[in-house]
Amino acid sequence: MPGRGYLDSLLQALGIDRSSQTLVYSKTSLQFELIRAATPRAIYFDDDTYVAWPPETKFLEITTMDSVLGPVFYTLPNTDPAATRFDRETLRCLTCHDTFSLTGGGVPRFLFMSSPVTVSGEPLATEISIETTDATPLQERWGGWYVTGKPDSLVHLGNIQASDPVKRPMDFASLKVNRPGTLEKLDGVFDTRPYLTNHSDVVALLVFEHQVYIENLITRANFKARTLVARENDGQVDDSLPWAQLPPKAQPIVKAMLEPLVKALLLVDAAPLPGRITGNSGFDSWFQAQGLRDRQGRSLRELDLKTRLFRYPLSYMVYSAGFDGLPAYAREYVYGRLADVLSGRDHSASYARLSAADRATLLEILRATKPAFAAAEESAKSASTGGGPETQPAG
Repeated sequence: MPGRGYLDSLLQALGIDRSSQTLVYSKTSLQFELIRAATPRAIYFDDDTYVAWPPETKFLEITTMDSVLGPVFYTLPNTDPAATRFDRETLRCLTCHDTFSLTGGGVPRFLFMSSPVTVSGEPLATEISIETTDATPLQERWGGWYVTGKPDSLVHLGNIQASDPVKRPMDFASLKVNRPGTLEKLDGVFDTRPYLTNHSDVVALLVFEHQVYIENLITRANFKARTLVARENDGQVDDSLPWAQLPPKAQPIVKAMLEPLVKALLLVDAAPLPGRITGNSGFDSWFQAQGLRDRQGRSLRELDLKTRLFRYPLSYMVYSAGFDGLPAYAREYVYGRLADVLSGRDHSASYARLSAADRATLLEILRATKPAFAAAEESAKSASTGGGPETQPAG
């Protein structure tokens, strides 16, 4: 497509819908010099792949979630047809995306930042640039992003237009900026004609944010658990080990790594939505249409958008390639914990927000749509009645 290079054809080949478009104008990218409020960076995504394109770019940015390696970064030349190839990025992208190393990880991750900026893309106040997750209150999200949907009273940091650059850090609340809230479309804000749509859908942003949060937890658990188990297992990496055969010293540490993933999958700490949220790009329909469904037609991809993101409080990322790429002992532990919570055996305060009806429904959906979970649950039942070796995870 003239002006967009390979963007249209790449999205078509990957099966990524244009309604997934989100637009970010903070300079949080490899191509920061191209990004400002008038030329935001467009990001399109499905469950495991993200494609980024700013206008006038010479290359597309692609990130995909590998089941073993976690996030893997590529660029695709976007100008010369003779140079069409995917180049693996092992240095430039990791300058920012290898930040797990700050806490002892040293593995790549996805980043979803809220960074309020001026129209030129420069930070308004560096101390409030934060990484956001499900738990972040909505009023602190989407700084440096455009946000579209049905205009409402939702308070957030998206769509901010501040023309005067700030020369020193200052209290953001004291700045006089235009805070228009959620916009129906972006045609009146900048020239949207080069883009695939004139939206940066609020529902797509919510799903995007949730998805990368889960993927980061999976990636860290994957790398750290394998490293720890190998160290306690005479240097041998064995992803097929069942939970009961993990070295005793490794079990409590691996458990501590996996519990945050269990809680995130069950949306334990997710901030409640303050009211009805409505997108208008068509993303909600595209996203929900892809879900695995049980015989009653229920899917973990069904959206609520009134008090919470999903109708059923369990992440669809339990079906992802990243989750399935966890070592057998890690999957077994997570399946066991999900079974504990959803069956009602775990009554701890962490899961008090899960109603009995939600627990029962989620258990039915998982059994019907995730054969590996059903098999693990059946195996645990056999073990508890003496029908086989004990593999039920502790916890």
